[in-house]
Amino acid sequence: MAPPPSPASKLRAMLANEKEIIVCPGVYDGFTARLALNAGFEVLYMTGAGTTMSKLGHADLGIATQTDMVSHASMLASLSPSTPLIADADTGYGGPLKDQVVNKRCGHLKNKELVDLDTWISRIRAAVMAREESGGDIVIIARTDALAGQGYEEASKRLRAAVEVGADVAFLEGVRSVEEARRFCGEMSGVPCLYNCVPGGVSPVLSVKEGRDCGFRVVITPTLALGAVFESVSEAYRKLLEEGDTERDGVPVRRLFESCGLEESVEFDVRAGGKLYENGV
Repeated sequence: MAPPPSPASKLRAMLANEKEIIVCPGVYDGFTARLALNAGFEVLYMTGAGTTMSKLGHADLGIATQTDMVSHASMLASLSPSTPLIADADTGYGGPLKDQVVNKRCGHLKNKELVDLDTWISRIRAAVMAREESGGDIVIIARTDALAGQGYEEASKRLRAAVEVGADVAFLEGVRSVEEARRFCGEMSGVPCLYNCVPGGVSPVLSVKEGRDCGFRVVITPTLALGAVFESVSEAYRKLLEEGDTERDGVPVRRLFESCGLEESVEFDVRAGGKLYENGV
């Protein structure tokens, strides 16, 4: 029997289908990843900003380490090993993906500093070489933040160069208009392009349909869960502090546990011959 396709090969197959747009909800911990999987999403996006905020309680200013990111990505990937996970890697920690200097900052903040073009290309090349030497099939998404400070021509030149040395997807951060989005996707000549949808940032908030119409093949929503949690949890905590409201009609704890695989875990233990849960939980 042939082994099942790897997550990377699944993602490559999806990218090869030019009629499809890949929608990736931003997840930042095990709980939001579970909720995204329960909703039926086929690809997840591990947001670097969300990882920094959830693990460290700080804004996205490049303070998360490689260990933070790798351990977090490993945990999220383990929840559904067959599901592709697109993972932020900040400036690459000496390797791939972004062209900001250390310490980087969120692409929708101001005054970002960039490395030169040669350093940028060497980071992409390092990622490609690492992929080849490991025998893996990781999909490399090349991101540039050059648009804000160095203009469209420099940003597109960087991404075209990244694709020439082996990157698979082009990610132009901070797109400023629908017209610029369409121009970028058209000029990349069939290379899959990724759109970063961040409300309140520098880019227009596009629906999935609008993103597809512009020519994007991947849409990520890094702050979608963060925003929902910020609003709902802030309000719940305010009510508790100011009104003593303990959410009498809140979500039952068992339902919360079930959203994170309670029944599946119990069933697995029983099938393996375990006795701890044979009478239920």
